[in-house]
Amino acid sequence: MSKARCVIFDCEGTLVDSEVLCCRALSSVFETFGAELTVQQAMEHFVGGKLADILSETRDRLGLKISLDVLEPLYRITLRNLYESELKAMPGAQSLLEYLGSNQIEFCVVSNGPRDKIQHALELTGLADYFCGKVFSAFDTNSWKPEPDSILYSAMSMGYRPEECIYIDDSPKGLEAGVRAGIMTIQLEGVNKATYPGISKKIQNLSELEEII
Repeated sequence: MSKARCVIFDCEGTLVDSEVLCCRALSSVFETFGAELTVQQAMEHFVGGKLADILSETRDRLGLKISLDVLEPLYRITLRNLYESELKAMPGAQSLLEYLGSNQIEFCVVSNGPRDKIQHALELTGLADYFCGKVFSAFDTNSWKPEPDSILYSAMSMGYRPEECIYIDDSPKGLEAGVRAGIMTIQLEGVNKATYPGISKKIQNLSELEEII
């Protein structure tokens, strides 16, 4: 059992069921340029991190020479369209947030994505009202996971020390950021089962977090 006073959530793949949509968008964008990238292949390589890094690593792996200035806006448009038609909250997300609220445990969300993208995802999935004034982005610190700065910034902004918090993420780079921040880090297993040394626990569903807390 933990005596956490604040739960810090990653957004994509943790609060919203987006990772398969992200991989579909990745596949679609690169197939536009004649590359063969199946959704399964995209899922196998999915480790999270900064979008520019994901796009450049995928581009280099496929042996393409396309500017990120072309890839990034195309990817964001493709993903936004998928979000608006298919994005859902992760199973157990809403009931967990209700549980935290009823037990006076604070929570917030921090993501590598821009603030407007995080907000949009929360609105589409009916979770936005839970996070009024509690949305943080790596763009706030100009430092992206696996660097720990955005997580530490969100904890500080919420008024808690790292040891008073729990961080939950699904991707290896996000988990690395949590561990490096010195925060108890929980892995919600997602499309990529890869983990990071030093995490405290793995869970399959957000509802399991109630027992940990």
